[in-house]
Amino acid sequence: MDFLDWIVLLTTLLAITGYGIWKTRGKKSEKDFIGSGSGTSWWVIGLSIMATQASAITFLSTPGLGYSTGLVFAQFYFGLPIAIIIIAYFFLPVFKRLKVYTAYEYLESRFDLKTRWLTAGLFLVQRGLAAGITIYAPSIILTKILGWSLTFNILLIGILVIIYTVSGGTDAVTQTHKQQMAVVFMGMFSAFFVLVYYINQDIGWTKAMDMAKISGRLDAIIWPDMEPGSDKNVWSSRYNIWSGIIGGTFLMLSYFGTDQSQVQRYLSGRSIKEIRTGLFFNAIVKIPMQYFILFIGVLTFIFYQTHLPPSHFDVQLKDHLENSSQSEAFASLKKEHTIAFNEGKNMLMSDDQGSVTEWYRVNENETKIKEKINELAIASGYESKVKETDYIFITFITDFLPIGLVGLLLAVIFSAAMSSTAAELNALATTTSIDFHRRIKGADIHNSSARPARLFTLGWGVLAITFALFASMLENLVEAVNILGSLFYGTILGIFLVGFGIRYVKGFAVFISAIIAELVVIAFFLFKDEMAMILNTEVEFLWYNAIGCLLVILISLGIQWVTNTRLQL
Repeated sequence: MDFLDWIVLLTTLLAITGYGIWKTRGKKSEKDFIGSGSGTSWWVIGLSIMATQASAITFLSTPGLGYSTGLVFAQFYFGLPIAIIIIAYFFLPVFKRLKVYTAYEYLESRFDLKTRWLTAGLFLVQRGLAAGITIYAPSIILTKILGWSLTFNILLIGILVIIYTVSGGTDAVTQTHKQQMAVVFMGMFSAFFVLVYYINQDIGWTKAMDMAKISGRLDAIIWPDMEPGSDKNVWSSRYNIWSGIIGGTFLMLSYFGTDQSQVQRYLSGRSIKEIRTGLFFNAIVKIPMQYFILFIGVLTFIFYQTHLPPSHFDVQLKDHLENSSQSEAFASLKKEHTIAFNEGKNMLMSDDQGSVTEWYRVNENETKIKEKINELAIASGYESKVKETDYIFITFITDFLPIGLVGLLLAVIFSAAMSSTAAELNALATTTSIDFHRRIKGADIHNSSARPARLFTLGWGVLAITFALFASMLENLVEAVNILGSLFYGTILGIFLVGFGIRYVKGFAVFISAIIAELVVIAFFLFKDEMAMILNTEVEFLWYNAIGCLLVILISLGIQWVTNTRLQL
């Protein structure tokens, strides 16, 4: 990295941290520390919600997904507008009427204390693990690409976040989200325009879009097969229109309606009208933003058809294979890769009308060569904790962006990691303080010092950093980010939906049903192959949200009916 890139990166990170501390200085009461003064405007709410959801992994992995599979991942968010409407008109009025600080306070008034603690506990487990992963995942990728110390990356992100989150609480998180999202948008648009410039110089925009189309990377919607035994049916196809709309609605309903890291972002709004506007802003902007980020990945794919890409984007894998018993086979595949690339590039640079079709044929050969390299990696015993696609965009940034923009795009990645981590730590501390500490002590939040909440924030921050530092002992952490929420969200959502919509069901029934539903969802995950044999199809993780939620509703109804029947007898 050039000296100017270091200046841009460090100045951006320190400015955001300093702004958060300065803007929110003097937060002495726990009410102010947790509640942000209830005066946040709609556009700040919208940006804060977006910043909480958009972690560093979003800006590392999503362009990589666009590179490899095109636009289909955006279907993951198709349920978002539906979920936001339900939350805005059914969840939000209840939360505001009760003047709660956490979503889980409502559950005690509706059911009982044990249901409140169970739900809050599920949130703490899920979000506590996610906070560590949110720090670790981008850190390990930056370490491999830039050669930086993994410990340095983890400590840089974690300590900066802890400083301003402990200092200013909810308001600090919200205020810094504005600057962080400004950096994110500036960086992503800069990368987009650089890619457009290169592509126009090399092959022209028309040919580039023909390439994206013929390779299937502009397919925005996948209509799956409806046959259970099909390899790409509605259940086993990870991203399709129905899993996006149905499974995605359950996931987004739980995430935005019951996850304290999101609920806390909008409960600080001036009024229900302001909060709804902020929620609708996020619902309108989020899907186009995801398509835009994926499209940057598509453009990166096109760019690398005229600029020789690495034989494998995982630098450590290349080093490993070159020093293993597979070195000769790897050297041969690298030569094949270079020959195939040059052949495809020559076709694209020609004026022949059929050049794109011929290029696609050669590109399929490149794909087969990459598959053979992956087979060599497996045969050599190499194990990667992240997918190759996670290295693609950061490799483009460091190899091809102009000096200064490299620092800006790295600031995007660090800012995104800081924004999501700060929201998580703030929510974890708030839930610990309100749902457990204050509930047990019986203290009035209006007359309480912010010191316990600050200490809980510090404690969760230290735990997140510690987990991230020791996370190298575990595997597949980036993939876990996508799945972890779905293991818990369905059950939590089911509890809330029963609370809002089925007055017939009482606390005991929903408590037992939640435990049963959670065990079933975990069984779906841990015994995926066995469940596939029973059901004659695999069930992808987006459906876990619907399964957990529906199980809570149905089982609680059954338990309540049996309980009432026995009482009548």
